[in-house]
Amino acid sequence: CSRLVVLTCSCLTAWGHYDVCKSQIYTEDGLAWDYMACQPEATDMTKYLRVTLDPPNITCGDPPEMYCALENPYMCNNECDASTEELAHPPELMFDFEGRNPTTFWQSSSWRKYPKPLQVNITLSWNKSIELTDDIVLTFESGRPEQMVLEKSLDFGRTWTPYQFYATDCLDAFTMEPKTASELTQLTLLDIICTEEYSRGYVWKNDKTVRFEIKERFALFAGPRLHNMASLYGQLDTTKKLRDFFTITDLRIKLLKPATGATMVDENNLSRYFYAISDVKVQGRCKCNLHANSCVFDKGRLGCECEHNTTGPDCSRCKKHYHGRAWSVGSYLPIPKGTANICDEVKGSASDGAAVTRTVSALSTGIPSMNGPVRKSLNFSARMLCDVPQ
Repeated sequence: CSRLVVLTCSCLTAWGHYDVCKSQIYTEDGLAWDYMACQPEATDMTKYLRVTLDPPNITCGDPPEMYCALENPYMCNNECDASTEELAHPPELMFDFEGRNPTTFWQSSSWRKYPKPLQVNITLSWNKSIELTDDIVLTFESGRPEQMVLEKSLDFGRTWTPYQFYATDCLDAFTMEPKTASELTQLTLLDIICTEEYSRGYVWKNDKTVRFEIKERFALFAGPRLHNMASLYGQLDTTKKLRDFFTITDLRIKLLKPATGATMVDENNLSRYFYAISDVKVQGRCKCNLHANSCVFDKGRLGCECEHNTTGPDCSRCKKHYHGRAWSVGSYLPIPKGTANICDEVKGSASDGAAVTRTVSALSTGIPSMNGPVRKSLNFSARMLCDVPQ
């Protein structure tokens, strides 16, 4: 075996981060690349989405409208007017910086067409495969919906599958037995459940969040504090259905029934019933098939900065002249470097001898920093795009 001496300028961080795609090592044959599985850092993905509402005219304020508090029908001091910035509640306010006082939020029109259902589809689109790394959290400024569905798409919105159902009464709303994420097991992790945990009425008005529990599902393999990530990575490596479960291109929030706080709707004061969302959290990373540690947002699109002689938005194919072996997704195992599964150069191709391959003994310059050629992809100012069809 050749004697190996690691000469990297930036050392690998703690195992499990997979933030370095390659490093230079010294062998008896000279300098060579040592390739590793890599992925971008997790970040707030709401900065890069496009939001669409259906119906498109469901946002309040056109015409202006006065709203009343759910718990007190005589407290009517919430005005919505789309023509006045201070009184408007457009959808982009679901994704702005939280912590302002007063809170900013999107708000729907009221249930003035009762008994016709007040239903809204909020679609979040990235035009890119995203891997979720933390809970999806919706924060409601109004009461939490009595009926709601969270859906996902893996094919850019062409088809949809449910992630989770939410209701005050799962049997009545969806003919499903109520469950919680804490009841799931390794064998039932992919089951679609209906939970009543996040649909309480206005009595619990301090409880404003609705969650889809990603980390609780991770913990079924990695342990309650996610210390045993090797176990989770092993499952993600070998079970495509599990990988796909945590991968999305789009999310859809289907608001089916607003909070009423009672068994009967007060038809004399329908301005008490509406939806209002102050914050949406989606934490994740670009899916790069473990072939990139950087993802760039350029001209309104996300794309991986592919390494390992791969190419494409998700690094899902080999570059030209690098089909020496079939493309394959990288592997998290063995810990801590994983397996890069790089695309090999086709010997005798036009690029043979011109491109940098495994052996780089011909390099006469110093070793480049691993951070040099990688653009700081998601650390720039990116404006969230709001697309409300007319």
